[in-house]
Amino acid sequence: MKLLARGAVTAVLAAATVAAFGSPPVPAQTQGINLVPHRAIYELSLGKVRGKASVQSARGRILYDFTGSACEGYTLDFRQVAELDNGEGKISLSDLRSNTWEDGAGKTYRFTSQNHLNQKLLDAVDGKAERVTGGVAVTLTKPEPRKVDLDAAIVFPTEHVRRIIEAARQGQTILEFPIYDGSETGEKVYNSLTVIGREIGPGERDLGDAASGNDVLAKLRRWPVTVSYFERGKPAGEQTPVYAISFDLYENGISRTLVLDYNDFSISGVLKNIELKDSKPCP
Repeated sequence: MKLLARGAVTAVLAAATVAAFGSPPVPAQTQGINLVPHRAIYELSLGKVRGKASVQSARGRILYDFTGSACEGYTLDFRQVAELDNGEGKISLSDLRSNTWEDGAGKTYRFTSQNHLNQKLLDAVDGKAERVTGGVAVTLTKPEPRKVDLDAAIVFPTEHVRRIIEAARQGQTILEFPIYDGSETGEKVYNSLTVIGREIGPGERDLGDAASGNDVLAKLRRWPVTVSYFERGKPAGEQTPVYAISFDLYENGISRTLVLDYNDFSISGVLKNIELKDSKPCP
């Protein structure tokens, strides 16, 4: 099984009116959102099991290494390793690795990923997406060379996070966007529905994880967020999400208390280590 967390943890809103260049309009306020470079490790375990789930126990880790700035672009090195047990003696080891770069304006996105199952490569994706007049042009080199044209309304992962933070600051609670992160075969676009909960003030709800006692995070507010991902073609209210991701999101882009929900079971992710990095200020 491929556990789909990459786009969620970064990454993750009402369809936007298309600008003349073909890009969703970026609110001026989002330009003032500073996403902090950081390295986070989340420890995974089985959460809820519903009905006759195909997973009875789980353990693993997510490594999330985020660097860059609005002027030089954002780089994400991501790895998710999970061991899943079906309860009948069959254990599967899933290993998803990816590297992405997105420019600060959300107009160019480069991505490469490999998905391994039981130490065997299942698939690999490599490509680039660019905003052009009237849409988004994707050029893939893996799994095979080809070009794909996508809707201009889509949002890339880092811009997605920035829009969630801006919406939360303004007190909005519901957002919808189609999202593209280069997953699956590099052609997949999901519709997303984001629900933003009540603001959690600085110092509220100490959870006893790696964020507890961090001097920087202790001064920041955060919001509980749930992003549900749907197959395109039907309104979100008329179908069950393919999967959903819940987390607490700080206004500097750091997440804690992950829950990856795959309908018949969920995976919990506890923040075990967080390292904030220095970044070069934009000129």
